[in-house]
Amino acid sequence: MADEDLEIDMKDLERRMQGAMGSLKQEFLSLRTGRAAASMLDPVMVDAYGQTTPINQVGTVNVPESRMLTVNIWDKSLVGKAEKAIRESGLGINPVVDGTIIRLPIPELNEERRKELTKVAAQYAEHARVAVRNVRRDGMDQIKKAKSAGMSEDDTKLWSDEVQELTDRMIASIDEALEHKQAEIMQV
Repeated sequence: MADEDLEIDMKDLERRMQGAMGSLKQEFLSLRTGRAAASMLDPVMVDAYGQTTPINQVGTVNVPESRMLTVNIWDKSLVGKAEKAIRESGLGINPVVDGTIIRLPIPELNEERRKELTKVAAQYAEHARVAVRNVRRDGMDQIKKAKSAGMSEDDTKLWSDEVQELTDRMIASIDEALEHKQAEIMQV
């Protein structure tokens, strides 16, 4: 019976590790590579109506040109807060306010900024690795509990190896995604 419960938990562990990978991919979308993309503003949160709200829920994000983003803020009272949120987001973009429209000219990335962004990408990847390792730790704790509930030594070793293999696979895919993103950022 403990073996069946643990197998269900393996699927849960894999789902949680995939969640960390999905979160990493979302964070990578926010890193700019020299071209404008609406997803760059996904991590920007605006203090609207007493709570933090994603910028795409207070205005319409558009990409009129390859080096320009615009945000058409629906509520005029939120324009200043949205501008402040963009400035403080660490994207390195200087917003220009024109009524309820915020224009975001995307500057050409210089070598120094590219290296800075690769470091940010590496930090995002490290957070994902930590999340995967935390899931691994939870899995190992479940195995220890099953062992104390009567699981054999051989089964314990088998499940531990399986959890470690899953962890190694996820870490490798995180590293691969990081390499790809860093190459994309450094491409001129």
